[in-house]
Amino acid sequence: MQIFRSILFNIAFYLNTLLQILFYLPLLLLPRRYIWIAVKSWAAGNHFLLKWICGIEHEIVGLEKVPAGGIIVASKHQSAWETFTMAAILSDPTFVLKRELQWIPLFGWYTAKARLIPVNRGARKAALDQVTEVGHERMKENRQLIIYAEGTRRPVDAPPNYKYGVAHLYEKLDVPCVPVALNSGLYWPRRSLRFQPGKVRLEFLDPIQPGMEKVAFLKHLETQIETATNRLVALGREEIARTGA
Repeated sequence: MQIFRSILFNIAFYLNTLLQILFYLPLLLLPRRYIWIAVKSWAAGNHFLLKWICGIEHEIVGLEKVPAGGIIVASKHQSAWETFTMAAILSDPTFVLKRELQWIPLFGWYTAKARLIPVNRGARKAALDQVTEVGHERMKENRQLIIYAEGTRRPVDAPPNYKYGVAHLYEKLDVPCVPVALNSGLYWPRRSLRFQPGKVRLEFLDPIQPGMEKVAFLKHLETQIETATNRLVALGREEIARTGA
């Protein structure tokens, strides 16, 4: 039954994406701030499908901890879920994405309008320099730069693998960094068609103010995110075991 639901959700997910892309095309002619109407609507549609097809709900905690102004949001990354969820709940986010995604018809137009940060991930140093340069501009615009601290999606029980890039940006951009913990991988694992009913939890943690030394910052960031993530994962597993889902 779960496999059937998962296949049905994937079909509905891509259909929802296509329909919303087409419906909101006129927003591309308006100022950039209107593009978030489309993003929030797309995310709401995805959340609706997850709930009614797969039995997956969600809870956001600590959003009030996100300070105003330009910031870095350094998140755990376990699933596709947080990519559209955080884009919808933050006021004016920007992401780093593969430049090839901007070449996709229609979808790429939205990423360009939202002024995301396309990079060539094969050229690591050049890509990091580009993100730093553009990141300074985005901080002046009071935007939230979302970065996945481990660089890619990681399985729930994988050992931490935090990358230097987040520490580099923290030092160079000189803005607060808000850690984010989550347990989405319990319910929507990467590279899997099996969805687990339950409640995804995402938690914004206390901001790390600028000024820490890079190595100390990276260690502190990892400790904060991993401690909170382990707590959320344990809570999720307890709920799954209790409900027998």
